Amino acid sequence: MISLSQAQFNELANKAIDSLPSHIIDNMKNAAIIIEDEPSKEQRIRLRLSDNQTLYGLYEGVPLTNRPGNYGLVAPDKITLFKKPLEQNASTLQDLENRIKRTIWHEIAHHYGLDHQKINEIENNHNN
Repeated sequence: MISLSQAQFNELANKAIDSLPSHIIDNMKNAAIIIEDEPSKEQRIRLRLSDNQTLYGLYEGVPLTNRPGNYGLVAPDKITLFKKPLEQNASTLQDLENRIKRTIWHEIAHHYGLDHQKINEIENNHNN
C-alpha cells in the first residue's frame, strides 16, 4: 500500500494525463477529470458493488459516439479517479503511477465510446 498527500496524488494524475498522446486529450469534449477518495454510496449502489468490491475509476456521461448533433448546454462528463483504492492496491510508487495511467486511459476510452471488450483488446495488443 502506498499513501500520498492529495498534492502528490494530483501530481501523478497530471503526469499520467500529460503522458497520453496529445490528440487523445485535445479531442475530449465537455469532460472533467476529478479525484475522489472512494466511490460514493450512490455510485456503489448504482453499480451494484458489494462491500468487498471497489473501483479505480469511473466514467459518467454520454460517450462522444452517442451524442446527437445538437448536443450542448449539458454538464460535463465526469471521469473520477478513486485515490484510496488505487493506493491500497499499489505495492510501489511505480506500480501506483502505472495504475493511475491505465485507469485514466481506460475511463477516457469510455468517453470516446469504447466498451470494456474493445478496451481489453487494445490493451492486449499494446502489451504484446
